[in-house]
Amino acid sequence: MIHEFGPVYDKKSRILILGSFPSVKSREVSFYYQHPQNRFWKVVSALVGVPVPETIAEQKAMLLKSNIAIWDVIYSCDINGSSDSSIKNVVPNEIEKVLNEANIEAIYANGGKADELYTRYCFERTNRKIIKLPSTSPANARYSLEKLIECWKKEISL
Repeated sequence: MIHEFGPVYDKKSRILILGSFPSVKSREVSFYYQHPQNRFWKVVSALVGVPVPETIAEQKAMLLKSNIAIWDVIYSCDINGSSDSSIKNVVPNEIEKVLNEANIEAIYANGGKADELYTRYCFERTNRKIIKLPSTSPANARYSLEKLIECWKKEISL
């Protein structure tokens, strides 16, 4: 499976949030966090103090206006559906591309798998630490939306 859409960032991006690999729903529409139960857009909109964006264009605009870049650690892998635990045969994205073209001050992992994959496949090339955040995935049932927002706000300063 190949990651068929690129990162969202511009030269003003200050933080980079990395996921692992797009869900089936996200792959269908070629954009990040499109599973209806994923709480990413609700969390980020709460962080930046704007209404939850409804369209992909609004999502991109919110990120760029807030100086947030997003991408995934993995360029290609074998995966069953959307299951991070099934990921094998990883080829990482060239994360350093965003780091070289934007003024990224901090890198955050959206969940444990993104943190693990970045540390394993990217850290040696970037030499930049990553801060692990609780996943916004619906599979992370331990965290309510309110608790996710609280945890993310504690770590991310915009």
